[in-house]
Amino acid sequence: MSARRARQVRLLAAATTTAVLTGTLSGCVTVHGETAVVPAVSKSEARKVLKKFNRTSNKANRAYDAELNTTIETGALGAIDQAGLKSRKSVQAGGNPNYAPLRLSDPRFLIPKQAGWPKFFVADTRSNRTPNGRWLFVFQRANADSKWKASYLAVLTNSEMPQFVTGKGGYAKAVRGTGSKLVLSPDELSDAYVSYLGEGTGEFEPGEHTSQRREKRKGSANRPGKRTEFADQPAQPPQFAPFGLRTRDGGALVFFASHHHTKETYAKGYKPPVKDALVKALMTGTPEQSVTYIRVSEQAVKVPPKKSGKKITFLNRIDGLTSAKGE
Repeated sequence: MSARRARQVRLLAAATTTAVLTGTLSGCVTVHGETAVVPAVSKSEARKVLKKFNRTSNKANRAYDAELNTTIETGALGAIDQAGLKSRKSVQAGGNPNYAPLRLSDPRFLIPKQAGWPKFFVADTRSNRTPNGRWLFVFQRANADSKWKASYLAVLTNSEMPQFVTGKGGYAKAVRGTGSKLVLSPDELSDAYVSYLGEGTGEFEPGEHTSQRREKRKGSANRPGKRTEFADQPAQPPQFAPFGLRTRDGGALVFFASHHHTKETYAKGYKPPVKDALVKALMTGTPEQSVTYIRVSEQAVKVPPKKSGKKITFLNRIDGLTSAKGE
């Protein structure tokens, strides 16, 4: 399976298109997580979280149950998958009796020691959907009373997988928001990516999700009978908190989210040809002359150390349509 195909294989309903602008699995922490530097979760508890996630995910996808999905997903991944499940349920109320269950196996848990909230860990797993790669889930917990939920998914080929820093006890190293000594810290990435898409300058390597994405937009901006406009917005915590883990090369693997609007306006006398039933299920208003597609995007990037002189590389990007507006 090619890397491109691997990225297209999606977990839940997320094989649709893109994004929302709004912004369980319990684990035990026996000390105060606000001040004490402790492992985010025990390895045995992390294993239970992943197993329950896998089981509940399959139930939600078989039934197209967006509400059930909210018990195991949040953030960018939840926004994408819940919108996809909602749209599919409206088209096929009985769910998907032919759904092939997702099987996650051979898990490795990257658990950092942290103080404060939110806490997170990463589950690195095999998947029956992608035999030649790994699925990385970020699980986060907002506070001591909340439950673990998956907020990001990245599908990486074996050659793309970073080597992570692990300390005493095998615990991973989380990247702090300040003093990271990276080209950009995790909390700067969403703003920087949005700025890059608009202006074409920034600390990103050329590629499919950066320079090529800008070129595609230019090519589709003005066509006979239709004008396409793009507007991007950074995704903000706490709903869309970024997370990062240190890698052995001095850099980090960072997960972050962003919001994207695409407005298509047609010439007078022409109506937007919205034919996809899954898109219609997420639409408000009537598309008389224009339609705006609202997407959320989740990214996994390799951020080099500042002293390296290198730029940020995209490893994976998944987006999904979460709403649309006709006018």
